[in-house]
Amino acid sequence: MTGRLEAIWVKRSHRGPMDAVSRATLRAGQGIVGSADQGGRRQVTLIEYQAWDAAVEQMGVAVEPSARRANLLISGLSLANSRGRTLRVGQCKLRINGETRPCERMDEAQPGLRAALGVPWRGGAFAEVLNDAEIEVGATVGWRG
Repeated sequence: MTGRLEAIWVKRSHRGPMDAVSRATLRAGQGIVGSADQGGRRQVTLIEYQAWDAAVEQMGVAVEPSARRANLLISGLSLANSRGRTLRVGQCKLRINGETRPCERMDEAQPGLRAALGVPWRGGAFAEVLNDAEIEVGATVGWRG
């Protein structure tokens, strides 16, 4: 089963805006070049389009996916229970290290968003970058192994 990379966002500073880009460079052990979040176990954050749609439908209010403040929006694959798995995004390999739990920033973007994303894995996942690679919107996404 394969999916698609629908969007890429880069956070230029902590608590700063999320900039939409059509392509990005990822560095092993670091994250997205130009992003405020570098190193550690949480180098890249991901959300899945279907889970986002479910949260927005639950709220009954249109909210752009960039409000989640994730780096990558994917479609066609589920991130649920993916801890320890390796996800390929184009030529980049990402090891999923855990579930991203929604924080108070979600309610700043839209009241009720934090609760709507509180369903297990609906808030997405965080990962570390395993190899240097360029990615672009439209790239194929799939599980390795």
